[in-house]
Parts: sequence; C-alpha cells; structure tokens
Amino acid sequence: MVSLFAAGCTSTVDDLTESVEGSTSGVDETEHTTVSNIETNIGSNVLTSFNEEMENPDIDPSAYVHPLASVIGNVHIGTNVMISPGASVRGDEGQPIHVGDNSNIQDGVVLHALETEEHGEAVEHNLVEVDGEKYAVYVGDRVSMAHQSHIHGPSKVGNDTFIGMQSFVFKATVGNNCVLEPVCAVIGVTIPDGRYVSAGTIVTTQAQADTLPEITDDYAYKHTNEAVVHVNEQLAEGYNELFSEA
Repeated sequence: MVSLFAAGCTSTVDDLTESVEGSTSGVDETEHTTVSNIETNIGSNVLTSFNEEMENPDIDPSAYVHPLASVIGNVHIGTNVMISPGASVRGDEGQPIHVGDNSNIQDGVVLHALETEEHGEAVEHNLVEVDGEKYAVYVGDRVSMAHQSHIHGPSKVGNDTFIGMQSFVFKATVGNNCVLEPVCAVIGVTIPDGRYVSAGTIVTTQAQADTLPEITDDYAYKHTNEAVVHVNEQLAEGYNELFSEA
C-alpha cells in the first residue's frame, strides 16, 4: 500500500479505513463506504478509450513525494527524486512518463502528455523513443524542473539539464547539459546538447534551435543545475528520514 503522505510515512489508506470503520457504528452503510474510500495523492489512472489499463506509479523508495503533489498512473520516478508541493505528474492520458534518477520536480511543475493510444492502438506521433523504449514524456537523470515549469508530451529532456521557472516544453527534445532560463517556450524543435535559451525566448523553428548559443565556461548559469540537484537530493533524503522517524 502506498503511503498517504510519502515514502517513509506510516499512515496508509488501509490504516485510515480501519480507523474509520472502528468509529462508524450507527452510520448509514452508504455513507460508511464513501468515507472509507479515501483517495491519496498517489494512485492509478482511470480506464478510458485512450488508456485501457489501470497502472499505479512506480516510485523508488528513496524518492520523496510531498502530500500536496500528485503522481498518477503509468509513471516511473527514479532514485532520490524530490517532488515538491503543488507538482502534478499525471500519466493518465499520455503515458508512460519517466523521471530519471536524482532529478527534481519543484513547486507547481506539471508533467503531462497528449494521448498515446486509442482503443489499444499506439498513437505513434505522440511518443518519443529513448534507448528503444517509447514514452509520452521522458526526463533524464539529474534534471531540474524549476517552479511552475511545464513539460508536456510528446517531449524528452536529456540528462543534466535545467528547466527554468515557468518555462514550457512541448513536442520537443531538449538535449543533455542544456539550460532553459525562466519563462522560455520550446515547441516542436530539438535543442542540441550544451545550449541555452535566454529568458523569455520562444523557440518554434529548428533554425532557431540550431543557432542557440553554446554554454561556455563564462556562461553565468553553467553550474546552476549542479547546485539545484545537490539541494534537492538532500531535501528528498531529509524528508524521508523525518517521516520514517514519525
């Protein structure tokens, strides 16, 4: 049973249901059933024409999911991932969604995707391929998704990349070791490895993407992602330890 609050917590839906059942003598059975069907912030998708299997998220025990974040459906969350309040990782339309090891999903971030199947048939143009596997959204290792950014599939974000506050990635591939500064939009293009997108820039053609500046030693945000990953790894570890002691 997935914990109601996160990895390391001790209160589960079963625990709460037992508590409710022990205190509902004389309550109408219909009301009792409604009360005991308590939903958590981590759970399966529902059955639809575009998703004919119910799947629960696969979350590594070392990851931390804040109780005010949601992780739904066919989602993989890797080791040491920190998911902050208000984040939504929703694999109930486009799926699967993959978030790699040591990445972080900060406050208000959304990971979602266009439908990837219809009546059991794959919608190929809404999928991205990584190492022979297909995904609605693929986020690599040591990726930072800063506050209120949005990765909408079909999209891929490579390793060691920083997605700045309120930036938007849609139908795009962002390479390894890239930086999207705050309030960028990257739509329908491939950003080569080691490039940055200046704050407020909207990139919608491959010609624009190919001429983006390279990250050099004098680039102001060259090491920003390393620092952000370091902070969030410790937050995930610290919150898990805190709740494991509760």
